[in-house]
Amino acid sequence: MNQQPQNMTDRYEKFIQSNEKGHFLQSPEWAEVKSFWKNEIIIVEDENGDIKGSMSMLIRKIPFLPCTMMYSPRGPVCDPHDAETIKDLLDKAKLLAKKHKSYVLKMDPDIEIEDLRFAQIVKDLGCQVSGGIKPYEGIQPRFVFRLDLKDKSADEIMQSFHHKTRYNIRLSKKRGVECKLGSREDLLEFHRLIVATGIRDKFIVRNRQYYEKVFDSLGPEHVRLYMAYFDGKPIAASIAVVYGNKCWYLYGASSNEYRNLMPNYLLQWEMINWGIEAGCDIYDFRGITGDLREENPLYGLYKFKKGFNGKYTEFIGMIDYIYNPLMYFVVENGITVFRELRNKISVLKHAIT
Repeated sequence: MNQQPQNMTDRYEKFIQSNEKGHFLQSPEWAEVKSFWKNEIIIVEDENGDIKGSMSMLIRKIPFLPCTMMYSPRGPVCDPHDAETIKDLLDKAKLLAKKHKSYVLKMDPDIEIEDLRFAQIVKDLGCQVSGGIKPYEGIQPRFVFRLDLKDKSADEIMQSFHHKTRYNIRLSKKRGVECKLGSREDLLEFHRLIVATGIRDKFIVRNRQYYEKVFDSLGPEHVRLYMAYFDGKPIAASIAVVYGNKCWYLYGASSNEYRNLMPNYLLQWEMINWGIEAGCDIYDFRGITGDLREENPLYGLYKFKKGFNGKYTEFIGMIDYIYNPLMYFVVENGITVFRELRNKISVLKHAIT
């Protein structure tokens, strides 16, 4: 095996895990999960040969059209105010766009919307920053809750929760809910639970093989399955990821029964504890709604996560670096129609199986 590429992979992973803007979606392991996409990694080095900026890009052919889309989930990873490095990354991406006949590079970086300086840098470099995107219309959620774990003990974090959240965590234990780490084989039960959740809450559920791929690719160092049991029966489950300085709540599922036992509160507390033990700075609850009206069907999810006293965070959203304006117009309009149709089909499919 050629040693140099492996050395480069090691250097790249070390950079992603040590950079404060690093993200598991930028990892080589996540590229394995998305193996039906091509993967290209570009880096920019400083004068000492150390990596100072990078992007892992997923590349996929657009059906029926002679072009591809490049997507860098939560990229780029660099100092967000280093205009020179960002420009160098975009220049390298443009060369890859020619190679792969890409009509666009899409990025949704780990940058909060308040960072106007970053927004101006990418605009000045020719990027289009999307505005007004609804919470789940982007590829990654635009609104999340993030809990600050840095230099805090488990007791300090527990005391920061809303009193009702603390009560529900303790109530779940008191009523006999047990949380255990699940194995790969437990993904069968996890999938059964997430299908029930998808039907109930009307969201898309992937097949079981997808979750197995996440489990296999990220490995025990980075991913855990948490199972909640009552009287030996699995009633809820969740998947968490630790990578670099962050821990993410990735997927959650629960039975239509036993919801009064509050298993999801206990599962969140177990995942938060993993983040603390791993020395993470941030626990990310992932997607919530940007519409905070109580009549919004997603308000309950917002209220649940809010009880853990995280920071309500809005990211800058999708950034497009367009290479072919005509193709961009054709594909982007087609994607909107396709997503609406896919959502309806997915809900219907699971409702009748």
